[in-house]
Amino acid sequence: MTKAKSLLIIIILIAAGSFLLFDLGQYLTLDFFKSQQSKIDHYYDGNPGKTLLLYFIIYIAVTALSLPGAALMTLVGGAIFGVITGTLIVSFASSIGATLAFLGSRFLFRDAVQNRFGGYLHAINKGVEKDGAFYLFTLRLVPAFPFFVINLVMGLTPIRPLTFYWVSQLGMLAGTIVYVNAGTQIAKIESLSGILSPGLILSFVILGFFPFIAKKIIAAIKARKVLSQYEKPKHFDYNLVVIGAGSAGLVTSYIAAAVKAKVVLVEKHRMGGDCLNTGCVPSKALLRSAKFLSHVKRAKEFGIKSTSVDFDFADIMERVQRIIRQVEPHDSVERYSQLGVDCLTGDAKITSPYTVEIDGQTLLTTRNIVIATGARPFVPPIAGIDSIDYLTSDTLWDLRKLPKRLLVLGGGPIGCELVQAFARFGSQVTQVEMLPRILMREDPEISAMVMARFKSEGIDIRVEHRAIKFINNNNKKTLVCECLGEQQGEEVSIEFDEVLIAVGRIANTKGFGLEELNIPLTPTRTIETDQYLQTLYPNIFACGDVVGPYQFTHIASHQAWYASVNALFGRFRKFAVDYSVIPWATFTDPEVARVGLNELEAKEKGIAYEVTTYDIEDLDRAIADEEAHGIVKVLTVPGKDRILGVTIVGEHAGDLIAEYVTAMRYKLGLNKILGTIHIYPTMTEANKFTAGNWKKAHASKTILSWVERYHSWLRK
Repeated sequence: MTKAKSLLIIIILIAAGSFLLFDLGQYLTLDFFKSQQSKIDHYYDGNPGKTLLLYFIIYIAVTALSLPGAALMTLVGGAIFGVITGTLIVSFASSIGATLAFLGSRFLFRDAVQNRFGGYLHAINKGVEKDGAFYLFTLRLVPAFPFFVINLVMGLTPIRPLTFYWVSQLGMLAGTIVYVNAGTQIAKIESLSGILSPGLILSFVILGFFPFIAKKIIAAIKARKVLSQYEKPKHFDYNLVVIGAGSAGLVTSYIAAAVKAKVVLVEKHRMGGDCLNTGCVPSKALLRSAKFLSHVKRAKEFGIKSTSVDFDFADIMERVQRIIRQVEPHDSVERYSQLGVDCLTGDAKITSPYTVEIDGQTLLTTRNIVIATGARPFVPPIAGIDSIDYLTSDTLWDLRKLPKRLLVLGGGPIGCELVQAFARFGSQVTQVEMLPRILMREDPEISAMVMARFKSEGIDIRVEHRAIKFINNNNKKTLVCECLGEQQGEEVSIEFDEVLIAVGRIANTKGFGLEELNIPLTPTRTIETDQYLQTLYPNIFACGDVVGPYQFTHIASHQAWYASVNALFGRFRKFAVDYSVIPWATFTDPEVARVGLNELEAKEKGIAYEVTTYDIEDLDRAIADEEAHGIVKVLTVPGKDRILGVTIVGEHAGDLIAEYVTAMRYKLGLNKILGTIHIYPTMTEANKFTAGNWKKAHASKTILSWVERYHSWLRK
């Protein structure tokens, strides 16, 4: 604790202690004021300035220290100064005192509270940042809410002090007037509780609800205004038009059909979107073949003297296509038609909030629209890039000849997965990343584990290398990079036969009517939506990669539920998207899986944490499988078993993380995991042993000491 905090606490304790020790509360009672009113009035007549100043200071002190008596002080203000002067002085004194209490709470407690409960408070903090003034104003309108509690609690939130002050002054004005006016008749008041009659309390409650009602009315007016320029059809062909048949679009239309809505799904290319055709399914099929080859190379580790393998890369890629065809029926037109979804192939264009045009010919009228157009690989504007025939995660699957020298631009999950796969097939792979390490979203030691494996497999990793230009001289292809690390400014040339651009993905937001409808985009070029996935237009929603903030298939499916339900039933109730527990995995070898916070994010957000780890190299099943490498790393609330986040590196990490996802989702701590039976020998025991390590670290030394004495006594 800092000296300043210690000093402030001492001052508060002295003030509060004096209040109790000298029984100063007796001077803040209705009976005392009535007995002294004539003297106070006489003093005020002779010393108006001094009386106002003294009252002002005392009122500020009472409210700043959250002492009982603010309500009485307001009555006294009315009794002494009258309605106008009393209201004026009380309004400013109460607001200043409340703000001082607010600042004191913030200075003393906010960091500690946010560090300890940051995970729980994340949604509240975001809500306060966005609508804090609105919520505070509503609370201030109802005198039944203890104002000192509001002061202290608001100090723990991100609301700005200036905002807190003016909203408090404005919001407390109605209650101040009521109390000051009552004070002018203080002789008739028997108790403070009599001031607020049931009718008056009801009036204030209604007044408190007024901002919410007003907000709804304003939202309805805005919605009506934005829709008023478009003619509303007398009859609708559909309840819902879904644009895009990737994961988000498929799930959205599936849910709509399940609740018996009339829904049409429009896709201009192939059903299944990127995940089926160019993303998850083909990449995992490719990785599986590559992993088999890696096991062949490790034959001696498994007790096999020698082995050999003969393969044609074209056959590998044909297998990938076979896997796609095998999964394809799950996302096919036939299946979704049987489910009750009308499936159309063509270019969709939103021509109004009520109409969608297909291929410039067919016009569909609809109550609601869900945009699920996904994303595409981002190709950076590097000089000379148009002179080479570059690959992306979309076009890679047309390859049938293994590149002898493959250059991969990008150190994210997609780049890393494909880097390792092609290296295992026999390509000489060079990975170029501008940042200091690959997998920058993970903790440094986590990405270091993956980098170490990559280097052991012969992958040339060039971190802190920025691509400057491509040169294609008589089909001799070269990338020129600028070093950003210790050799800053030095230029390096890397020759290659094929280059894969894997530096991220950009949302598909052009060509289907967003521009004409002036639907805004975020700074990251995704569609701007509210917490309900609603766009500028109340009946147009968006979900999946086109919205973000996470570009994962499972998150697209997660958002799809909210988009479909809010679109179809939002007039009754809308649901805000829950991003509280988001898992993901990078399917390198070793796999990297994560849910919740890692150390990087915890430090960035100022959230206090403890770290518990378990080295998978000690796990029996991992040893038996020759996969004794990796780590389970769990972040917990200091002193408690509540899980803030987990990172797992190792074999089947993407499967092992599921237990922690469930635990975090349903607020189960490490003690519950420790108390759960895990099958022996399995990789999942790593989760139990991690919980055991936490338990050992938090065992009470005092209790263990007494238990040791007890056992010693029994042996005598």
